[in-house]
Amino acid sequence: MRLTLATEPAYPDRPNEDFIGATPDAIVLLDGAGTPADLKSGCSHGVAWYSHTLGSTLLAGMTQSADSLTTTLAAGIKATASMHDFCCDLSHPGSPSATVVMLRRTADTLDWLVLADSVLVLDLLDADPMVICDEREALTGNRYRGPMNAAAGGSPEHLQALSRYMEAMRAHRNVDGGFWVASVDPLAAEQALTGTVPAALVRATAILSDGASRLVDRFGLATWRRALDLLDDSGPEELIRQVRLAEHSDPGGERWPRGKTFDDATAAYLVLP
Repeated sequence: MRLTLATEPAYPDRPNEDFIGATPDAIVLLDGAGTPADLKSGCSHGVAWYSHTLGSTLLAGMTQSADSLTTTLAAGIKATASMHDFCCDLSHPGSPSATVVMLRRTADTLDWLVLADSVLVLDLLDADPMVICDEREALTGNRYRGPMNAAAGGSPEHLQALSRYMEAMRAHRNVDGGFWVASVDPLAAEQALTGTVPAALVRATAILSDGASRLVDRFGLATWRRALDLLDDSGPEELIRQVRLAEHSDPGGERWPRGKTFDDATAAYLVLP
């Protein structure tokens, strides 16, 4: 088994709110949901603390227990919430949150879990790549993206529209009819997409935060097949490098309207024996 991974913050002077961790049999990726500075969160620790703490808790749980990934995620959310329950306002709608991807090999199978908009891609031996992404956040966000997409990236108008967008999305987070992320409620784990696939049918897997997957699903500069080949030939660092080139070529978001001009980007690529 060959595993390569890379992660890079959106800006070198800001914390990386992504988390990536792996053991010989498990991989965990979290993408912390960063918020504009003018929106309060009720938490003194911040998004990077949350994603890194929950991520390491999940990785330990996956390797120390045979519980389902859903059960492990619920326990991890509960344990992480308990670490700052008495010093932070966990009832605040802006409490830190994160997307989650979990992948574990057990005997002859691969078990997977995806919550929110990070991406898992299974490179199947005799079929097209299987792309797994929870699209509920994107579908909800489409109602509010108009003003943000219309403003030039980085402009005062864009920053104001981004804040309004994030505030509007808070009302739909972890509620029926909205979208689900890891935050303070363990019941969110029950909303994750899950599945199992025979390991013998899978050539390789890719796990991507949306800052890395945007090369395909937002910029359209590669297909999933091309992205898998790029990861296999040149590694995750090259995929992220190509994302950065695209971002720098369109700083105002004229070609690719987006909330974040640059985003934390994380990619892991696992080749099965």
